[in-house]
Amino acid sequence: MTDEEYYEFIQPYEDAKQMLLTRLDVLNHNLYGEASARPIHNIQCRIKKKQSIEEKLHRKGKEPTVMNAKDYLQDIAGVRVICYFVDDIYNLTEILKSQGDLIVIKERDYIGSPKPNGYRSYHVVVGVPVYCLDGMEYFPVEIQFRTMSMDFWASMEHRISYKKERTDKEQLRDELREYANMLVEIESRFEQYNETDHQQERISARTKGEPPL
Repeated sequence: MTDEEYYEFIQPYEDAKQMLLTRLDVLNHNLYGEASARPIHNIQCRIKKKQSIEEKLHRKGKEPTVMNAKDYLQDIAGVRVICYFVDDIYNLTEILKSQGDLIVIKERDYIGSPKPNGYRSYHVVVGVPVYCLDGMEYFPVEIQFRTMSMDFWASMEHRISYKKERTDKEQLRDELREYANMLVEIESRFEQYNETDHQQERISARTKGEPPL
């Protein structure tokens, strides 16, 4: 894959990412109404670099070509949404999945079912319609939803463990799971002050097309 091929290839993924960011910004302003706190603390985003695309394709046993990147990779465009509460994550994903022009490609709930080391997050890959002069095509964007405590844990785990050879992997995994459980407890204590719980019925009714109570 040449540099020229790469930059031409990623353009529609950049467009899909920007369109999704706009939707998230609108939801952040309107999800709970003007009187309530916004659900999103911050948003991070990226487009996978050429070297990362090639390395991932090699790991999959594929040639590092534009066509293989399009066919086998769904995380070229990535968005990480950091929320305040777990309810915010489920409310946002419920609304996004109800939008008729988005396609849910893949979904993983690591909040309800954490990984063995304690990793918690909600992953969803959505197909975003990108309109060009000759028509429309869906491009995948991977979204990771986390609370602030989930993001703190994941960042520290990445810093400590990522691509490092360690002799204490089992002990480290046990400790990381313990720290994750501590953060879940802290998060649940803050959750009692969450003023958006009463909005859940209104949001569920909206996604089902029913009039809010």
